[in-house]
Amino acid sequence: MEQNFKIGVIGLGYVGFPLACLFAKKYQVIGYDINDKRIKEINAGIDSTNEVSPQALENALANGMRCTSLLDDLKVCNVYIIAIPTPVDDFYNPELLPLKKASTSVGKVLKKGDYVIYESTVYPGVTEEVCAPILEEVSGLKLNNDFFLGYSPERINPGDRVHTVENIPKITSGSTPEAADVIDRLYNSVLLKGTHRAPNIKVAEAAKILENTQRDVNIAFMNEIAVVFNALGIDTTDVLEAAGTKWNFLKFTPGLVGGHCISVDPYYLIQRATMRGVVPRIMIEARRLNNTMGNYIAERVVRCMNLHNISALNAKVLLLGFTFKENCPDIRNTKVVDVYNSLKSYTSDIRIFDPWVNKDTAMHEYGMEVSTDERDLERGQYDAVIYCVKHDCFDSIEMETLCKENGVFYDVKGCLSKKMVTERL
Repeated sequence: MEQNFKIGVIGLGYVGFPLACLFAKKYQVIGYDINDKRIKEINAGIDSTNEVSPQALENALANGMRCTSLLDDLKVCNVYIIAIPTPVDDFYNPELLPLKKASTSVGKVLKKGDYVIYESTVYPGVTEEVCAPILEEVSGLKLNNDFFLGYSPERINPGDRVHTVENIPKITSGSTPEAADVIDRLYNSVLLKGTHRAPNIKVAEAAKILENTQRDVNIAFMNEIAVVFNALGIDTTDVLEAAGTKWNFLKFTPGLVGGHCISVDPYYLIQRATMRGVVPRIMIEARRLNNTMGNYIAERVVRCMNLHNISALNAKVLLLGFTFKENCPDIRNTKVVDVYNSLKSYTSDIRIFDPWVNKDTAMHEYGMEVSTDERDLERGQYDAVIYCVKHDCFDSIEMETLCKENGVFYDVKGCLSKKMVTERL
């Protein structure tokens, strides 16, 4: 069995697809996704997420990896890795329906002796208490007698070309000690940095959600510090540079917290804790504070304009960057939208420029027009420019040419020259 893994990867997004390509170096891999457009794109050698290089994708396909939207194609597999998004609803409650549907699909093709490994971020208990019963009911098989479970949380960092899936340690776990051994060896066979074997599935689930919640809390503290220092007339970036000279200072920075991980996953832990009678006040407040930063930035920009005798009403504003983070096309839960919506109460003349964005996707998801061509920038015509995302491609833009002579330049990322910008977060 261990020398003859046939791996089905369910969900070919930012997490599942790089993993499928990695396993394809050594094993037979079938990628499955319900998005036919995505399947056709991959089979044509195109990855719109830019997480897998054209050469790596070509190699994976040459090694026999094939992708499909037909569930029956997965029947030849004996290992199923589920990498499905775990979002929240409009009220920030965990939305497990996608994960349940994926579990139902796998249950239909599950056989005796198979392994099902989850990578989706969840609160502790979901794999065994929510997903396992679905697999048992649909398949008619019994957990730990007929099939086995594992959990190995994803650690994909979109846009990061250093910490790619093969270059990071992975947590592994299994529903029995023997299953944990098999799953740990499977991942170790393709990873360069090895694994950490958790004592059980719940520990692995908790570790993943802690990773993202810790970052959320620390960034929230930096955002609060920025608000305080702005009120005191002190440059936050200067303070962080000075404090950062101490060897044990944690180098977090303020900013917009969006995306599908840090701004979402803490709600899973918050809800689970609340259900057990524990009110996680720090986590709740961190989420609340980080969700207010788009509006805060817009208010600071309007304040800067007023101080420079520029009317915010009908002003011409440029937002540089729309993705949730630098150097990737991912616009899921981008908080640049909050800046835009807050400014809309003053002016409708707001332009967005981001070469990384798929224009059609931005229009479909947010109803916003995003320019991707630098020639569309109207140099010297903007009353205010807001540097929202630190894309490397922005380095070639002469930022000082964008504003009107008396315009304001607000640096959300705190990375531009203090002489050039009006204010930094």
